[in-house]
Amino acid sequence: MRGDSGLRISHVGLRGIVGRGLTAGHILDFAAAFGTFIEPGRPVVVGRDPRASGRMAWEGVVSALMACGHEVIDLGVVSTPVVQHALQRLDAAGGIAISASHNTADWNALRFLGPRGTYLSTAEAGELLDIYHLRKFRFVAWDQLGGQRFDAGALDRYIDDLAAVFDLPSLRDFRVVVDCCNGTSALILRRVIERYGLDLVLINERVEGVQFAHEPTTSARMVELQLGPLMRPLGAHAGFLFDVDSDRVAMADEQGRGVSEEMMLPLLADHQLSRGPGKIVITNLSSSALLEDVAVRHGGRVLRVPVGRQAAMDALAAYRPEQIAVAGEGTGAVMMPQFRFIYDGIASMFAVLTMMKERGRTLGQLLADYPQYSILKGEVRLESPRVPELLLDLLASYPDGRIDRTDGLRVSWPDRWFHVRVSHTEPIIRVICEQRGAPPQELFETLMDKARSYS
Repeated sequence: MRGDSGLRISHVGLRGIVGRGLTAGHILDFAAAFGTFIEPGRPVVVGRDPRASGRMAWEGVVSALMACGHEVIDLGVVSTPVVQHALQRLDAAGGIAISASHNTADWNALRFLGPRGTYLSTAEAGELLDIYHLRKFRFVAWDQLGGQRFDAGALDRYIDDLAAVFDLPSLRDFRVVVDCCNGTSALILRRVIERYGLDLVLINERVEGVQFAHEPTTSARMVELQLGPLMRPLGAHAGFLFDVDSDRVAMADEQGRGVSEEMMLPLLADHQLSRGPGKIVITNLSSSALLEDVAVRHGGRVLRVPVGRQAAMDALAAYRPEQIAVAGEGTGAVMMPQFRFIYDGIASMFAVLTMMKERGRTLGQLLADYPQYSILKGEVRLESPRVPELLLDLLASYPDGRIDRTDGLRVSWPDRWFHVRVSHTEPIIRVICEQRGAPPQELFETLMDKARSYS
């Protein structure tokens, strides 16, 4: 559901503008619901990004979990992927990552994780929501309250896991410019530089909580603004831009050209399909059709699901891990089976560099191998409940395409498609339209005008 203040409570979790929509009361109640939902008596792992509200949210989360009888293992300021890796080695009942990822500094969120370090399934998230709404929390007596301890080694152990998959010393030949967006990637990559001597040039490295150097969105436009002017003067081979939580990443090639965030998943699908037994690529309805072209090259197939990490987790659960090549979104968020399906921009960056190393090609050369698709993305502020009318209107206007109504409305033709849906994380209608070759400008503008007329 959505309040006028921007608070979002859904199967995705809890997210909102702190103070105006997201309050300490919401945080306490949701954390207590999670403490009730998970197995009693077992520890819970908690980490947070550097937002100024993170400390307040952390205090509420820890208090609620301790009141439910759980020991809290505090990782401090770390990315959500670091929390997920820690969960897989600490035998915890679950974890909470306090991070609003790609949102601006006034937002924050609670992201709930299961004992295997993955996001909750739809069924699990539904059960958690029921507990929250019913307020049937399992608080314990004073002599059964949980404790708290700090785990100082989580960051290094996470890097150990990366180093077990990627030959990091072999990547020293690359000069890479990285925009950390004042977030958690700065802490991780500074440690990687210290340990392995990689030539990473970090910008916007200082960790900030109140004002980021720029909007933390992983888009080609933001890459061109932040990294584009630096690439050629610095003689860099590639550039990467992270959101604050470093679970999403965008790229710049050696010429400073911004690469659409949609390209990260097809690039890594090509990499993964050529290396392992897995032949299934899991993605959502809003991701590029280039994925189908890449999968066909390797005898694989694409499974499309509704937008949202719960839907991806549900799909992953239906297959053996070795059947999956890669899973992800068109936002620059990708999961690989080597890391037990964790959205991780740092791992994605090292996978791209490894691909460049193994194939002996620049990033620009790798990208030139793929057929051109042009994608346009827009959003319209959601001010009214008339979305069903909008979708019915669109359905009547485009009856000749292949229809998918599992998440809003997706209509596809052999060379183009569009997807119109309500965001799970922001009070907006998202409009995405892609075409092979030139941008589908006329179709996109028509869809945007329709969405505005109903919003």
